[in-house]
Amino acid sequence: MQIQIIAPKRINATVQLPASKSICNRALILHALAKGDTPIHNLSDCDDTRVMTEALQKPHKETIDILAAGTAMRFLTAFFAIQAGERHIMTGTQRMQQRPIRILVDALRSLGADITYLKEDGYPPLLVQGKDLTKAEVTLPGNVSSQYISALLMIGAMLPNGLTLHLTDKLISRPYITLTLQLMKEFGAQAAWVEGSQSIRVEPQPYQPISFTVESDWSAASYWYQLTALSQEATIELPGLWEDSYQGDSAVSQLFQGLGVKTNFTYGSACLEKCERTLTRMDYNFIDQPDLAQTFVVTCALLDIPFRFSGLQSLKIKETDRMAALICEMRKLGYVLREKEGSILSWDGERTTPDREPVIDTYEDHRMAMAFAPAALLIPGIRINHPQVVTKSYPHYWEDLSQAGFTCTEL
Repeated sequence: MQIQIIAPKRINATVQLPASKSICNRALILHALAKGDTPIHNLSDCDDTRVMTEALQKPHKETIDILAAGTAMRFLTAFFAIQAGERHIMTGTQRMQQRPIRILVDALRSLGADITYLKEDGYPPLLVQGKDLTKAEVTLPGNVSSQYISALLMIGAMLPNGLTLHLTDKLISRPYITLTLQLMKEFGAQAAWVEGSQSIRVEPQPYQPISFTVESDWSAASYWYQLTALSQEATIELPGLWEDSYQGDSAVSQLFQGLGVKTNFTYGSACLEKCERTLTRMDYNFIDQPDLAQTFVVTCALLDIPFRFSGLQSLKIKETDRMAALICEMRKLGYVLREKEGSILSWDGERTTPDREPVIDTYEDHRMAMAFAPAALLIPGIRINHPQVVTKSYPHYWEDLSQAGFTCTEL
């Protein structure tokens, strides 16, 4: 399947974004650990949250297929490791079976977990035999996926002696860890950084069931900031976004200011409008917001703003190798990007002959589709292959674009 996009001359829209996938999936684990019976409000209908919800339904299925949901794989592996007496096989798509999970499995095993690799060592699928974990201290690198850290923290409160988590190396994606700790506290846990260290202490205190409502997704908002920046005229209202959000990707509101997008916050909404563009070059370390990288790569290049983006090492183990994918697809639009040291992506203004009718491949990656669709504002009729990948985090993305005046035609 393929979709062709024609952009309107002016955008004036109110868009109800999906709920935050990051918050949904953490809240679902905490809700299950608290044995809550009050439903979580405003849950996302995206694929990742759907598979998490299905996996946590009682009674638990023996085989849990999380498809391409990396968050679900990591969080549920830790969750099922402490479900004494239960046996689960954790599996997923072919790409999921190529995404490493050894660091998390080693950490859980060091706490006493019983986890076996069913195919290739270090990768899913896994056999998880739930049991009581009695150890209370674990060390792992801080420069890997924060989802490993969050998975361990959330089960820490359920261990008889709590958990002390020591992080080595430079910490990446810290806002996601902060988000986890904040949500844990809302559900009644005692968890905090140990002063003067890179350690986190979680006390052995069971979670409390609470009524909880999920806020809108700042990662999804980034594409509407991108559309505003690339358009000649735009006014977009995004209900359900908070200026003081726990979500690390809320930084998008400040980052786009220099690219010509002003954010006016009203009670429970972010209103976007065009303003003067001040940046002629953008240098930024995305170590804390790696999911925004694709949005800014496409935006800056199309605005003819050279850039150097660092802190991108985690992009290589996402739904696809996002560094390689961006280099390949941006070349179709006439932009020559350079990768350095596996963590830096840059564009110094070098151009090449673009494809006459560019067709963007999505690599089973939702963010590739959503980050390239706004290019229609400057490249009329751009086509996106396999547009259905957006269901992973933003199922009604194409419908929202259509309601905002875009013509999205399936081919």
